[in-house]
Amino acid sequence: MIFPYTVRYGKPLFRLAARKGGNVADRIAANPGGDPHRPCICIGQTVAVAPGRTMEAVDTANPYDYERMMEDLGLLKQRYPFLAVESIGGSVLGKTIPSIRIGSGPAEVHYNGSFHANEWITSLLLMKFIEDYASAYVNGAPLGAWDVRPLFEQTSLWIVPMVNPDGVELVLRGLSRENPYYRQLMEWNCGLQDFSGWKANIRGVDLNDQFPAHWEIERDRRGIPGPGPRDYTGMAPLSEPEALAMAEFTKSRNFQLVAALHTQGKEIYWNYRDLEPRESEAIACRLASVSGYEAVKLHDSDAGYKDWFIQEFRRPGFTVEAGLGVNPLPVSQFGEMYREIAPLLLEGLASVSIKS
Repeated sequence: MIFPYTVRYGKPLFRLAARKGGNVADRIAANPGGDPHRPCICIGQTVAVAPGRTMEAVDTANPYDYERMMEDLGLLKQRYPFLAVESIGGSVLGKTIPSIRIGSGPAEVHYNGSFHANEWITSLLLMKFIEDYASAYVNGAPLGAWDVRPLFEQTSLWIVPMVNPDGVELVLRGLSRENPYYRQLMEWNCGLQDFSGWKANIRGVDLNDQFPAHWEIERDRRGIPGPGPRDYTGMAPLSEPEALAMAEFTKSRNFQLVAALHTQGKEIYWNYRDLEPRESEAIACRLASVSGYEAVKLHDSDAGYKDWFIQEFRRPGFTVEAGLGVNPLPVSQFGEMYREIAPLLLEGLASVSIKS
């Protein structure tokens, strides 16, 4: 079987082979006349992708940036046309923030990743989950211990894999002199060219301290006077386009449960100022049971996405801290993290499908 693939970024056939499975000979055979060492003729051209040793679209062996994510979304959409891909808005630098819907059921669930730039591995976790979930559904195969067909038919899962694309690009690609915030970013980063530890968006605002859930208390608690790598709440709630896009997107849907993926700690935070519904703790315990993480009742934290969701909708909301170590967690941890996170994401869907 030959899969069509529309080229989003010019790249040599040998790199396409490495990303999409198979070898250079497979690619040349499927695309006669192509030079394996030159970029595929032009952006927008459709090429044939023949199956090789693996047909996995999402490469989990390398750092995951915005370009790679958008390329993978194009391939996944072609392979699984039932995926609904749309934009929820744009970043400060104008990058589209995509959402992906998978499933056709009435119970709506939302997962997101990369609120924090140096937690980009959460985008990779979610993108791999999309691929595995879609593949299992199409092939009638289990995903881990789960039969995904009932979940697909009873729930609609909306995933925003990369809330902070500008920040992720800064962490993984560094700072270009062409960046309109070059001078400010160098100043905010104390003159250092290393941005690998950067959490904020491109304007130095922590997007997970941007939501109108006792924002003023969080601002005073943080005590950060201005833009920087982390913990600056901004001048006002939802001042940043990425946070505003997430708030508007959430209000436009009828989510029964949300979870924001972050990294480090292997913990699940499930409460907010006693505003969470009664079932939140029980769901958190089930998420903890399938992942091996600890369900934690968190105090002295405000203005996060999960906090705002619970406050506004009185429905279960969770912050999941995946993996252990110092951010950014290395991609070498991906396999272990995914084995823990995938069952948790499925359990989240099951928690609402039971009610539907």
